[in-house]
Amino acid sequence: MDQLGIGIGWRPEIASTVEELPGIDWVEVVAENLCPDHLPDSLRRLRRRGVTVVPHGVSLGIGGAERPAPDRLAALAERAVLLDSPLVTEHIAFVRAGGPLTASPGLEAGHLLPVPRTWDALHVLCENVRAAQDALPVPLALENIAALISWPGEELTEGQFLAELVERTGVRLLIDVANLHTNHVNRGEDPATALDELPVEAIAYVHVAGGVEKDGVWHDTHAHPVTEPVLGVLAQLRDRVDPPGVLLERDDDFPPAAELAGELAAIRETLTARHTVTAGVTVTAREAVTVRGTVPAQGAVTAREAVHVGGGRAAAEYSPAPASLSGAGPAPASTTAPRQRLALAETALLSALVAGTPPPEGFDTRRLGVQSRALAAKRADVVSHVAPELPAILGGEYRPAFLMYAKSRPMGGGYRRDALDFAEQLLHAGRPADAAARRRLTLWWQERAAPHRPTGVARIARAARARFSHPYR
Repeated sequence: MDQLGIGIGWRPEIASTVEELPGIDWVEVVAENLCPDHLPDSLRRLRRRGVTVVPHGVSLGIGGAERPAPDRLAALAERAVLLDSPLVTEHIAFVRAGGPLTASPGLEAGHLLPVPRTWDALHVLCENVRAAQDALPVPLALENIAALISWPGEELTEGQFLAELVERTGVRLLIDVANLHTNHVNRGEDPATALDELPVEAIAYVHVAGGVEKDGVWHDTHAHPVTEPVLGVLAQLRDRVDPPGVLLERDDDFPPAAELAGELAAIRETLTARHTVTAGVTVTAREAVTVRGTVPAQGAVTAREAVHVGGGRAAAEYSPAPASLSGAGPAPASTTAPRQRLALAETALLSALVAGTPPPEGFDTRRLGVQSRALAAKRADVVSHVAPELPAILGGEYRPAFLMYAKSRPMGGGYRRDALDFAEQLLHAGRPADAAARRRLTLWWQERAAPHRPTGVARIARAARARFSHPYR
């Protein structure tokens, strides 16, 4: 894997700032926020300067029980080719559940949720990853996620789970050190243990992001400065391997350019520190590394070149480094039964989080409540960004009204559809009380959903709504 260098997450709100920041070698862009027929001018200018652009997916749900949707894979592939990217990335997470495998309504989380670290989940994930690799024109790298909750009865640690995934599929890793810190606070998992167990030579690049602790729970907000503990985890990783790339993520509450530059400088300083102190003894980073295997050197392969040399999996494969866990959990001849079990488990959890059903046995009910409230709050925040007219029309009524709506209406069609359904429910209830605001909300809904005010008969104008059915970000 070629060196990417130091990068930052490109967001429309800081597009001009990103262009002006010194020493930016590459940027990452949320894949679902790109329209292939209208690439932002800022990204075009960055590409002309030779800045690498990597599409980062958030809605594939590769850790879910369902096989990856062909249309979502095709969209990721299209963006890789459009940007001439050396790889694409996604998350080891599930984002939806229910549907045909459980004969129940489909549910969307609107957020990345952790998969259980079990052999069932690993078998399903590996099969999903192979399908994705076959569909993509460039290598795929998968990110470890932050979690507020833990699955009961897990059979592998995070490092073991990732090591087995890499050995069985050859997929690369996107290691988020902020997520390792989050899981340390929320789940008591030692970042050093995870780094010792996972195949660090499979790392494609690294994420660094900020968060905040509240009531003993770490929230991976991407809206706060990077903390010293997170930089400490980055230093531990650096003592084990030279990461090909490191990227600063910021998704909200964007600070002035000088503050972003300061965070990037702190990341550079952490990466250039060549020594670590353990038990009073100074050892070099090279000496601290446990050699797990070698990765054959590869030349740069752009998306367009990879299309001609056999597709994503061939470009991504390399000799697996870690040893298997004594042959534990061999892959079954068929994943039908593991998929069914995983589908039932993930559906039960998601239903408890977004539909108020009883919590599955073994979960910490207090943490489930924290996660449930966090999901509802994120829905409210993202809908306010997707449809800023709603908080503008409703004012202070927007947030409490949306949170009340979310308690009875799980998300089933993405954030844009969610915004329309929320507005429709308010109008059916004769709200808002202010007549002028109600007229404005009615006009907003009519322009986007139907030629007439919503009624019980004309509830859905599907053709008009199709343009609001893009995946959530």
